[in-house]
Amino acid sequence: MTYRKEQRRALRHRIEAREALLAPGIFDMISARVADEQGFDALYMTGYGISASYLGLPDAGLSTYTDMLACLRRMAEGCRTPIIADGDTGYGGLLNMRHTVQGYERAGAAAIQVEDQVFPKRCGHTPGREVIPTEEMVAKIAVALDSRTDPDFLIIARTDARTTHGFDEALARGTAYRDAGADLVFLESLETEAEMAEAVCRLDCPMVANMVEGGMSPLLSQGRLAELGFALALFPASGFLSAGAALQSVYGALHRAGTTEAMRDKLADFEDFNRIVGFQEIWDFEQHHGS
Repeated sequence: MTYRKEQRRALRHRIEAREALLAPGIFDMISARVADEQGFDALYMTGYGISASYLGLPDAGLSTYTDMLACLRRMAEGCRTPIIADGDTGYGGLLNMRHTVQGYERAGAAAIQVEDQVFPKRCGHTPGREVIPTEEMVAKIAVALDSRTDPDFLIIARTDARTTHGFDEALARGTAYRDAGADLVFLESLETEAEMAEAVCRLDCPMVANMVEGGMSPLLSQGRLAELGFALALFPASGFLSAGAALQSVYGALHRAGTTEAMRDKLADFEDFNRIVGFQEIWDFEQHHGS
């Protein structure tokens, strides 16, 4: 627990410096293990990725608090990098929000992202997203802040208003969420670099940039996002999009040729993969205990 508190405090200090910290999306324990050893500033447990990998379903409000908590607990236990966890809408009303924040904090997350969508929610950068009244989300933020036991456990407040209700409404909600005390504000699906720059300037608080390959926002580098003044740069889809492409390629080759021989240079080294998933610890244990 002491380690988690120190980890959260360090992440908060870096977020406040507005350096556009990089956080790739993790969606299962393989992606978590691989990302954890790369030296990233943080990791982002993506709801889209969890819903797809854990349930085989789209991110449309179908994964539950229990599903997400189980994945978060395993990831936090298996990673040393701070984890920012997608908490959807808090999975209900104010009481649910309290339960979610407390559960995510106990599970070892460094931060939780909560959003102002109606239930059932939809993945950002997809159509059909509607939002609850601003006052309801402000109340949820107040509950989230009151529910955490570690003041360095970050509350990220996201609005999905831009796509359906326009940029001005997204700015107004972001301002309200900032004033409610959210540690970071997240305006989802901003559509131009000019909008992103204006949002950072107008809100003047730590903000999140969501870089989704093929999404509605321009795909900017960490350096450019830092120049604009963003505090955190999420790349939530990079992992599962690359995994999907690799699986399609290798499974397709296997089906066509009946062997993977032609794909060997595209596969991870078996011994290195053994190390990533932790076999060396098992072998050391067995040697020590004579198994």
